[in-house]
Amino acid sequence: MSFVEFRDVRKTYQMGSVEVRAVDGMDFTIERGELCVIVGPSGAGKTTVLNMLGGMDSATSGTILLDGREVSAMGERELTQYRRHDIGFVFQFYNLVQNLTARENVELASQICRDPLPADQVLAEVGLADRMDNFPAQLSGGEQQRVAIARAIAKNPKLLLCDEPTGALDYVTGHQILKLLQDSCRKDGRTVAIVTHNSAFTQIADRVIRVFEGRAKSVERNASPVDAMSLEW
Repeated sequence: MSFVEFRDVRKTYQMGSVEVRAVDGMDFTIERGELCVIVGPSGAGKTTVLNMLGGMDSATSGTILLDGREVSAMGERELTQYRRHDIGFVFQFYNLVQNLTARENVELASQICRDPLPADQVLAEVGLADRMDNFPAQLSGGEQQRVAIARAIAKNPKLLLCDEPTGALDYVTGHQILKLLQDSCRKDGRTVAIVTHNSAFTQIADRVIRVFEGRAKSVERNASPVDAMSLEW
């Protein structure tokens, strides 16, 4: 059994008399310790996939599994525990608490988990050893995203989900964030899934899932992922 499995997953929304098929028979797998890039145009269904995998949205039908557990069969209480303990989220916008320091933002997340990593240790790992006592307003965009990644990693999650994590960043800082995510996978054995519209990001991935019109158009293994710092887009 693969670490992540989507089996004929569908998600439909009713908008008046119109039924919208955001995800329409999605099938793919991700193995433990892989860096996976889920890529596709706007409206292809990739963020809906991420939301269902992260337990923030439910599938209309089909089966979603993470580490042998059927996420698609969980009730609300179980989903809350799943999001709290098993999933780390990184979004395009940093969602930091503005009146808390970098350290306190990370500690906030680690307080709700079973086996959190020390906030100081994780912030040092993302290059913020000397910025722990700064507030978000005192940090650059890239530094704030590093805090957001540290907050997600400090939960010690089974899966790190990243939705357009470089979308609000400049080119140079975007490279640094991708490198940080790649290192989290390579050095720590963490399973990382990045959702993006930027097809250049597929070069750093172990597995590439191309999404189009609610389906996995292709699932490919990348035999030779490139270093994130050498990526061009």
